Amino acid sequence: MSTLKNLKQIVLASVFLILSCISLMSVASVTQVFMAGDSTMSIKDLKDYPETGWGMPFATFFNEVQVNVLNFAKNGRSTRTFIAEGLWQQIESNVRSGDYVIIQFAHNDQSESKKDRYTSPEQFINNIKMMINVATSKQAKVILMTPISRRHFNQEGQLKWTHPYAELLRKIAVNYPELTFIDMEKLTHEHIVELGEQNSALRFMHIKPELHPNYPFGVKDNTHLNQLGAREVAQIVLNELKRQKHPLVEHVRTADPKHLQLKY
Repeated sequence: MSTLKNLKQIVLASVFLILSCISLMSVASVTQVFMAGDSTMSIKDLKDYPETGWGMPFATFFNEVQVNVLNFAKNGRSTRTFIAEGLWQQIESNVRSGDYVIIQFAHNDQSESKKDRYTSPEQFINNIKMMINVATSKQAKVILMTPISRRHFNQEGQLKWTHPYAELLRKIAVNYPELTFIDMEKLTHEHIVELGEQNSALRFMHIKPELHPNYPFGVKDNTHLNQLGAREVAQIVLNELKRQKHPLVEHVRTADPKHLQLKY
């Protein structure tokens, strides 16, 4: 009797071990996409809606069985504070070979008037290079981006360039030919210009007073995107990845058959 009991225990232990191995293999086979950035990319609290970081709709583009998007971007973070608060350490501790790390900063680094987040050009360069070097040392693949454009038109109706640190990122990218570089400032600048001053406002946080419970006095913000703007920026990222024939696009979700039948 005891022999039969021991045999059952051995069989159960073997089954548990096999299932555990299968589970670990399944987890290891999932490609992780880590996002490091600021409020223009981050996941928003309900109290901030309809403000939306472009990383939110971007995560929905991929087959969730094959890709796990981990958005560590946070409001108000510069490279300096992102590192100091341990956000980068979480990425460094969990990134694996074959994963992707999207890096997009500059909005807060270049804000000299905000001493709590400002990062000098030299330190900004060092911080970005550190992130790239750490990710590549783990055999992860880096996607480096310039910041998205602000919607700042001058009196002549021309959209201004407001990111001096973007040029630093372009120069860094030249020295790291193995990474993927997306000039989001340029692409979103072109997008806003194409939309025009009036239509582009519909993509940013422009709300009149007494229309939304989160903003009873209204808001006029030309830096942060609403849901429509975030989705369009995420689409710009995806289209650029497709244009560059980036391997991540192999994991884009397959359309529902019923959607393939829709005609407009």
